[in-house]
Amino acid sequence: MATGTEDLISHLKSVLLELNAHPYPEVACPPNLPRRASVALILRIQPNYSHWPAVQSKPIYPGSPKVRRRSSLASNSSHKLSFKEIIDAFFEQDWVKHGDPELLFIKRATRVGDKWTGHVALPGGKRDPEDADDQVTAMREAMEEVGIDLSYSHAISVGNLPQRIVTTSWGKVPLMVLCPYVYLLTSSEYPAQRLQPTEVASTHWVSLRALLTPALRTHEYADVSNRLAKSELGIKKWFLQAMLSKMMFAAIFLLPSESTYCGSIAGFVPEGSAPNSSIMGKLKEVLAGPDSKSPIRQQPLLLWGLTLGVVSDFLEHIPPHNALELWTYPTFTSWDVRFTMWAMSYRFRQQKAAEMSSTDALTSTGLVEDGVNAAEMPKQDLPSPEVNQPEEPGEVGIAGLGVGRNWGKTGRAKLAARGAAVNSMLEGYYPIVRKAVATALVGRITLVSILVAYLWHKFRRS
Repeated sequence: MATGTEDLISHLKSVLLELNAHPYPEVACPPNLPRRASVALILRIQPNYSHWPAVQSKPIYPGSPKVRRRSSLASNSSHKLSFKEIIDAFFEQDWVKHGDPELLFIKRATRVGDKWTGHVALPGGKRDPEDADDQVTAMREAMEEVGIDLSYSHAISVGNLPQRIVTTSWGKVPLMVLCPYVYLLTSSEYPAQRLQPTEVASTHWVSLRALLTPALRTHEYADVSNRLAKSELGIKKWFLQAMLSKMMFAAIFLLPSESTYCGSIAGFVPEGSAPNSSIMGKLKEVLAGPDSKSPIRQQPLLLWGLTLGVVSDFLEHIPPHNALELWTYPTFTSWDVRFTMWAMSYRFRQQKAAEMSSTDALTSTGLVEDGVNAAEMPKQDLPSPEVNQPEEPGEVGIAGLGVGRNWGKTGRAKLAARGAAVNSMLEGYYPIVRKAVATALVGRITLVSILVAYLWHKFRRS
């Protein structure tokens, strides 16, 4: 009996092999900024009811007898298994072939002064001086924040996704280099978790099918005016705060299949008195409904910003390779700023759409040349058209969305091969945002000046 996820499982296997065979290059820290951070994309396979493991599976790892047996390597115990042999052994299992791939997200605990408080994120954190490398940071943070062991006994270390420089203040100030790593848990059981109360409010397993469906695409409205205005002074700062209300970002509603909550965090159990039973309280209940007196107001889980950019880098490898086409470009809610941005970015968006459609055509035809299919070609570190020009790393702009520098000049081969595609979509967009905001500001000032002059002239004549 088919479960409908067999193709997705097959694609996932190909993606994991590809990421391991062609790792993304390391991005060096900007001058005088040795700060680095790592996040872990933790994958698992949820068994299907019709293909449940007869006996709960034991982890598959390089030293596992099951791997040695299935790889016909029992006679040579000193043989070091390749990554492909380990992946083949894992995906040979019936419960894996018909399972549902899921990705782990965390909801950050509420903390005063934390710009990402309460946001959906991936397990991770800053690199410590004791960490041997960025991957060690990802493993350590996963254990500290959610209590999941990513060592070889419990997980398969796949590889990395594109590293990026996280910036603030309209991309002017670099903050750190972010390094994502991918892991695949090998057990059919949900891993036991231990959530760190100061960091994590809850964890949620979400199917890749839910992340890929267009039906769950939405927007997040974030107030970024104060944050953007901090980098300015005087009248320019005042105008920015007055003009920029909220900004609209592409987002995904998360539908978890399994959630774990940290019951020891402050506010998990609501405190306070019983619902208001006065006349006014009863009137409010009649007008607003019986749910109005409930202290529980569950906010939807929204994936957006920096975490969405990292996850989209992964989803772009999975057919139909349309994670980016389902996005909407960030914009402001103020109608004049929004219209100005739409008009000024129209040519840019058309050009990007043409680039993406051309790469889709190249991908669909397979780029077959001399018997070599594009699916078999390396997806990273392909030769660029301008070999003498060094490639610069991708940056992250407002709310963490990727804006890689010089992508059009040095990365067209990568774009054609669908690697690091998030950066390609937004590279060059935020300079247009800055110009559009300035243009809308001039328009408002001009309109107000004309109105004042008209009223003054009319007043003098009367």
